[in-house]
Amino acid sequence: MKHLRVFFFALLLLASPLLQVATCQSDSDAEVTETAEEVSDLGIVGEDAQDFGDANFSPAPGVETVCVFPKNSARLVTAGEETELLVGMKNDGELPITVIAIRASVHLPFDHKLLVQNLSAQGFNNATVPASAQATFPYIFGVSKYLQPGSFDLVGTIVYEIDQHPYQSTFHNGTIEVVDSGVFLSMESVFLITLGIALLVLFGLWVNGQIQNLSKKTKRAPKVEVGTGTRDASMDEWLEGTALAKSQSQKSKKKK
Repeated sequence: MKHLRVFFFALLLLASPLLQVATCQSDSDAEVTETAEEVSDLGIVGEDAQDFGDANFSPAPGVETVCVFPKNSARLVTAGEETELLVGMKNDGELPITVIAIRASVHLPFDHKLLVQNLSAQGFNNATVPASAQATFPYIFGVSKYLQPGSFDLVGTIVYEIDQHPYQSTFHNGTIEVVDSGVFLSMESVFLITLGIALLVLFGLWVNGQIQNLSKKTKRAPKVEVGTGTRDASMDEWLEGTALAKSQSQKSKKKK
């Protein structure tokens, strides 16, 4: 039983990150959904994005961003297919924000200097966030269909202007899971399947232990009475045909 408790405790520890991700994702979904309802007239998608090249800008004070993958808490990205995410922006400053574009890139998780793919930028026209307001902007991207399945880091930034000064804020800098188009299992499904297999293995081990204990009890040799003493039947079988056995047989006849 002690080993079973330790095993279940280990499974709970493994499950806690998945549960935490799902909880955080649900909270973020609710926040961005509420924001979208409040400012549904903002975030009009334009056809062209202002080209800033590879320039990097600092974030503006009083601007907060959040990122949500709608109905995709596991952050699964299918290679060669489009994936949508929502970027929420909150303006706590005194001046309005003019949103220029959203851009992102894919990197190797152990070294961001190793660029895997630059994703297409998405521009916005007439996209402004007034002071003390919030807005939600969609971003649709697709990784190369030739990208091998595995874990990669997605770095996404939103570029904007305040009083004609450019700024940018990073709304996502974390891991995504790239899968083939034929893979339909999510991380939660994989975990549940693994948990079910582990429980079946534990049940099989428990049944096997019970069978072994039962077999040991049934294999014990029965006791047989001879006169006033007891003797193992296995001992009688071993002594059968020997001089000691004949002697004991004669003594038994004399007692009778």
